[in-house]
Amino acid sequence: MNFLFPENITPTDQRQNRLIQLAALFLLLYSVVLTVSPAARMHSWAVEYRWNHWIGFAVWLVGVVWLHGQIMRLLPERDPFLFPVVALLAGWGLLEIWRLDALNGLRQTLWLIVSLLVFWVGLRAPNLLGWLRRYKYIWLTGGLLITALTFFFGTYPGGVGPHLWLGCCGLYFQPSEPLKLLLIIYLAAYLADQLPITFHFSALIAPTLVLMGGALLLLVGQRDLGTASLFVLIYTLVTYMASGRRRVLLMSALTLVAAAVGGYLLFDVVRVRVDSWINPWLDSNGRSFQIVQSLLAFANGEILGRGPGLGNPGVVPVAHSDFIFASIGEETGLLGIIGMLILYALLLTRGFRVALFATNHYKRYLAAGLSIYLTLQTILITGGNLRLLPLTGVTLPFVSYGGSSLLTAFISALLILLISNHEEEEPAPLAYPRPYLLVSAGLLAGLAAVALMAGWWAGWRSDDLLARADNPRLAIDDRYVQRGALTDRNNLLIASSKGLSGSYQRIYDYPLLSNTSGYVSTQYGLAGLESALDPYLRGLKGSPASLIWWNRMIYGQPPPGLNVRLTIDLNLQRRADGLLKGHTGAVVLLNSQTGEILTISSAPTFDPAKIDETWATLTKDPYAPLLNRATQGQYPPGTALTGFLYMQTAAMRTLPPVPQTTDVTLKGRAYTCTVPPAAPATWISLVTSGCPTAAEALGMPLGAEGLQNLFRSLGLLQTPQIMIETANASTKSVAEVDLAAAGQDTLTVTPLQMALAAAALTQDGMRPAPQIASSVQTPAQGWIMLPADTSATSTAWAGKTNAVILDLRHESDPYWQTVGSAVTQNRKLTWLLAGTLPTHPGMPLTLAVLLEEDNPALAEQISQTLMQPEK
Repeated sequence: MNFLFPENITPTDQRQNRLIQLAALFLLLYSVVLTVSPAARMHSWAVEYRWNHWIGFAVWLVGVVWLHGQIMRLLPERDPFLFPVVALLAGWGLLEIWRLDALNGLRQTLWLIVSLLVFWVGLRAPNLLGWLRRYKYIWLTGGLLITALTFFFGTYPGGVGPHLWLGCCGLYFQPSEPLKLLLIIYLAAYLADQLPITFHFSALIAPTLVLMGGALLLLVGQRDLGTASLFVLIYTLVTYMASGRRRVLLMSALTLVAAAVGGYLLFDVVRVRVDSWINPWLDSNGRSFQIVQSLLAFANGEILGRGPGLGNPGVVPVAHSDFIFASIGEETGLLGIIGMLILYALLLTRGFRVALFATNHYKRYLAAGLSIYLTLQTILITGGNLRLLPLTGVTLPFVSYGGSSLLTAFISALLILLISNHEEEEPAPLAYPRPYLLVSAGLLAGLAAVALMAGWWAGWRSDDLLARADNPRLAIDDRYVQRGALTDRNNLLIASSKGLSGSYQRIYDYPLLSNTSGYVSTQYGLAGLESALDPYLRGLKGSPASLIWWNRMIYGQPPPGLNVRLTIDLNLQRRADGLLKGHTGAVVLLNSQTGEILTISSAPTFDPAKIDETWATLTKDPYAPLLNRATQGQYPPGTALTGFLYMQTAAMRTLPPVPQTTDVTLKGRAYTCTVPPAAPATWISLVTSGCPTAAEALGMPLGAEGLQNLFRSLGLLQTPQIMIETANASTKSVAEVDLAAAGQDTLTVTPLQMALAAAALTQDGMRPAPQIASSVQTPAQGWIMLPADTSATSTAWAGKTNAVILDLRHESDPYWQTVGSAVTQNRKLTWLLAGTLPTHPGMPLTLAVLLEEDNPALAEQISQTLMQPEK
């Protein structure tokens, strides 16, 4: 069906008519999906639907159909592809702006009306192209003067930002936008006038260079460096095509390099953007927040997109303007991105085709220059969104929010369309077509590079990016889809989600475990087990592939999350946390045979429900409550090593004579027993009391190599493979044998490492692998075991500990125990290691306690409470 003139329609009109119909159909479907998207997101039809954007669609439809008819009537020989492409891009951007912000959508709709009216006036203006050519100096000078006014009357519509706009009361205009257009008109007119009579290169470019320099000074003074870079590139390519002189490219390349270096050294805004481009991950929640969130948006869109209205593009600051390409990428995916880039590529190729067939040099330079401007600006902003280029802050032509940009882009399209309408006129001769082919090919290569980079982030790197802890989209999705619960080994809740779709809240049923269980934050992402188990808790792992696909396609969301059972025993965990209250330290209790962690306490801790409000305070707290001391705190082992040294020596039956003293001085510092040993001194009393003389006497004969081998056998030089954040193991070699034997050399360990090492004493020399998550509740099979490393590592004294460990028995209790101490930064630390004896009938247990204070009595109390829970 034809919109207008169904009879006697020409092939050109018919082609344009069909393209307009396709554009209208696409935007109609897009509008419908936007309307019903709240139902998909909320999983319910009883929701408040989106309707505001239909105002924009109606205005677009009426205006574009009306202007389409005017174009067919007034420009019978025009290019039939240009206006449909422009109309589709403008409509697509308009709907996305409405989706992001209704007020900005209304403003953009008004600017669209203005742009269409100006377009119509331009269609009816007799000899518009000649008029622009005749008064080229006036236009450019006027544009420079108006731009200069921003130094005195400039403002920023958003309140805080560069003063690049003129206006007030909600109506603003950015003079640098039409200045791009006026520069191209001036260049085309000047070069067309001079080339037939001027062949000296310097005489040809000198006047244009002077005016170009004036424009650049204005833009640099405004710190509008993105537009300044665009000016240099436009000037370079237009002059190169007109003159065919390759030295123009060389000179401009040197200018851009010098400008980039100077801008980096002189302007903070340039330095920040370049640093964020080179490595945005260093400050992903600070200066690089925008670009990191932009990349996460592309990753979240993947190949097919979340669906219009179903993404979270609002997470990216200025999503409706500088980052609208990321917004569209998140909701339409790589498919939508490539489709949009194809539209820009079509606009470029048709524009250059118009230039090649233009009837005079002025029209040729003008059409080519305008095509370059639209494409270059597209590459700059889309490349900036994708980290292909540093972010420049220019707008995406026809798509981004901004009346000045939209109007300028529409006028540019109007001029190209007017040039394309030549009736029975022969194209002007083209002596040097090569520059045109090279420039167009280079710009197409730029668009292709953008598409490849989009594929890199949305495809290849998608999973890695979405798993980042600073991805707030994970927490946002959890508001609409119930997240799986974390339970202890007896199915007692540790963390769960409660509420209804759209208002689910993460409830931390046992917040004292937050250093390990972690948190879910829209601002700071995920941490701890919430992050490590996120694929299960979000239903992306363990759910049927068909269910995942269905929820992804229909709702743009993951399926309901799965519950995960941990190895933690909350009854024991509560006891440990209660005893650590008011102190700084860590406790690890595990099953010596399986490596299952029953208790993992770290104090002080934090309230994960208030992580967003208290983040600044927590990060500055000198007690570091966000640090999981059990797995991330690194401490010298001190005389806690004495039990291992005793086991090593006793197993080899090479015990030296019992030391006659208890204290030692090493490198000018005195070290004493952790607790006074019983008299008379024996190996057992010295070892269990953490006396440094015992450590020295047992460790010195082993030498540096022997100590290093012992540390390696105990796993103290290996990072435990566990799901939560863990400090990297110490890699330094033994430097001083006497200090190393006393645990005061280069070795640092975590309480988890010490607990696993101590488990080898309980398990006859076999060190288990740690495990903290045991099973997941799947929709098809119920509770199933999670993959776990059940292997144990053999120590040098495997099979020889059972006889020796009985020597370390704690009084009449059914467990062995040693205490130790270490000194760090003029502070004394307390260690305690304990484990059940081989004759113990129940679950074999191993305990490690670390207190950042000299308090062996508290360590002893913790040991008695956890090793004999029935008491």
